[in-house]
Amino acid sequence: MLKTTPVKDQGNSPLCWVYAMLATIETEHLMQGDSVNLSPDYVARMWLTERARFSYLSKGKHTISMRGMASMTLNIIQRYGLEPYDAYPNYKGVNYNVMARTATQIARAATSFDILENRLDDALNHNIGYLPPTLFMFGVEYTPLEFAHSVCLPGEYEALTSFTHYPFGQKFVLETPDNQLRDSFMNVPLDSMMNRIEQSLRNGHPVCWEGDISEPGFNTAAGCATLDNESTPITQQQRQRAFETLQTTDDHCMELCGIAHDIKGDKYFIAKNSWGKTRPFSGFMYLSFNYVRAKTIAVYLPKQL
Repeated sequence: MLKTTPVKDQGNSPLCWVYAMLATIETEHLMQGDSVNLSPDYVARMWLTERARFSYLSKGKHTISMRGMASMTLNIIQRYGLEPYDAYPNYKGVNYNVMARTATQIARAATSFDILENRLDDALNHNIGYLPPTLFMFGVEYTPLEFAHSVCLPGEYEALTSFTHYPFGQKFVLETPDNQLRDSFMNVPLDSMMNRIEQSLRNGHPVCWEGDISEPGFNTAAGCATLDNESTPITQQQRQRAFETLQTTDDHCMELCGIAHDIKGDKYFIAKNSWGKTRPFSGFMYLSFNYVRAKTIAVYLPKQL
């Protein structure tokens, strides 16, 4: 199993897309010998700020949602930077669904951009915490954007998916409700996607996984996710049918950080979750290869692989 930072807890927030992508970046650096632990709350604050501005400028026609895809985390940190976890921790257990409603109300009530910014900052400072005035790492002062570029360069990660309603070898905008920024994903055959995931992990690089957890076989109490029929590999056509009939939906994100085998020799991906150090494996889960074949919406992995 690859090295990871401690398991975090997203609480009641729908911010798995932030936690999982940051966990993937953290592991990538831990495997290179660097120590980095990143703040999900900084990313969440920047997202709230951006969407409140958008809501105001669109005359309040857009309600702010904290749901998203992991690709949005990459976009946000390239625009606004990052903070280390210790510099901007979540001590208050912020309810981000409430914060989204508050930000929406502030945006709709604001009569000028300055009023929006001031009222929003007051609400964010009170509920999440004040942003640190400076950022020092190893005796060097960074801006949040400089720090972000030191741990995640623009274009460092590639987003892959596998569906047949678009040509393979081309990028397309995934039609999921959580793709709020209309990000594009490289479309590859299912076997190619699975091979990229496995080879990434075997070469010491983590993968951010995004997919469906609505199946009965996604058993958090047992700490594993399997399909009813594990003996027959899911085909590209079966996977497509489940997506088109909305049986496969974009529910959750986790970091894939290892490969394991059960007593029968069946392979599983080890996933780091963001629901706290609970359940049988202290915050980790085992996803069968067949489950990942069937239920993956997208994966994110270092582009050089």
